Amino acid sequence: MSSARILVVDDDPQARDLLQRLLGPLGAVTQAPDPRRATERIAEGAFDLVLTDMAMPEPGDGLKVLHEVKAQLPDTPVVVVTAFGNIEGALDSIQQGAFDYLAKPFDVDAILRVARRALEQKRLVEENRSLRQQVERGSLMLVGRSPALLEVYKHVARAAASNVPVLITGETGTGKEMVARALHKRSPRMNGPFIPVDCGAITESLMESELFGHAKGSFTGASGARRGVFEEASGGTLFLDEIGDVGMKVQSQLLRVLQEGEIRRVGESVPVKVDVRVVAATNKDLKTRVAEGLFREDLLYRLDVVHLHLPPLRERSEDIPALVEHFAGRHARGGVRPVVTSEANARLAAYDWPGNVRQLENVVARALALNVTGVLGPQDFPEPIGDASTPKMAGLAGDMPSLAELSRRYAAQVLQHVGGNKSEAARLLDVDRKTLYKLLEAPEAES
Repeated sequence: MSSARILVVDDDPQARDLLQRLLGPLGAVTQAPDPRRATERIAEGAFDLVLTDMAMPEPGDGLKVLHEVKAQLPDTPVVVVTAFGNIEGALDSIQQGAFDYLAKPFDVDAILRVARRALEQKRLVEENRSLRQQVERGSLMLVGRSPALLEVYKHVARAAASNVPVLITGETGTGKEMVARALHKRSPRMNGPFIPVDCGAITESLMESELFGHAKGSFTGASGARRGVFEEASGGTLFLDEIGDVGMKVQSQLLRVLQEGEIRRVGESVPVKVDVRVVAATNKDLKTRVAEGLFREDLLYRLDVVHLHLPPLRERSEDIPALVEHFAGRHARGGVRPVVTSEANARLAAYDWPGNVRQLENVVARALALNVTGVLGPQDFPEPIGDASTPKMAGLAGDMPSLAELSRRYAAQVLQHVGGNKSEAARLLDVDRKTLYKLLEAPEAES
């Protein structure tokens, strides 16, 4: 949310001014000195975040502001500010719908951290509403009608109504998160939150706190309590992407959540009940990781109640023309759908797409960004995809190597083209750095 709208409610003008200075970098801050003025401000326009003092002179207090926001702006998070000795009142406000609380005197880092999390929740709520509208229009699903994809459709339709965990497997870029969202939006939980977590992007030291939350002072830097994503996803779906990257300690805790339906925040001993459907995804072979002692077998059984496998794009090349048409419409300039020549479609369908659907979309989007004619031909796509002088892979396939060797050669060629810059090579290939390393390390074909 690039420019948030924030309302600060406090009878102390110095506190209001301080909060306005602290939150100013996040967006436009409006002040209100009491609940009555806050009600007027809320009636005048929407806010993305409200911070309100708990104890204020009549008429009303912070709970009055909270109830007014929930009545008028139900998607807007409310953060309650309270004196240090009134924590019990702050906890009561959370039970009545507040997003979080802050204790006076103010901790600058805590204020910014809580505000950013609250604004992120607001963004996710708006994103989920947009996705729900896409579902109602029938547009939130993988594009294609190949037999392999039709099997995915059938499993999604059957599994959506249940509450059991789902494990989605497939290579990077095949659309695992889109399938997870489709499961959520076709389930009885569709009105609840959908919270995605990229487990591969979170360090092991922070994973526990991210998932389960923590108590104030539970570790260095924990200046305030916070809820984890399991609590934030309660009543909805938690999508754990790249579950194979989670360490053994957190795996044990995940197993307990799936078995008992409760979590323990870091630094607390009292369990908290959560009502969450877990959908996990991975591009790794978890059975191999179990054999290597890197993944718990009992957790795999708990996650893999329903298994959905997304085929790579090279195994459903008959879907590529439909995907190209779909992406051309999505990224068209001025809403005018471009024409894709049959020769361009043939060359796109012949390529192996190591980055799968995500790479295909980016290639089409880049081609449209540079094309001014409205007609996409082979020349609009980068080599070796659109090289019209030679068939598939532009000279890399002449000795008929294996797919792994073919991918390795192409990755090495791209890396050489960008002067050894691995980040740039990964961007051009539309894969992450881990996948780039795997492509470069693929064994050479046997002679």
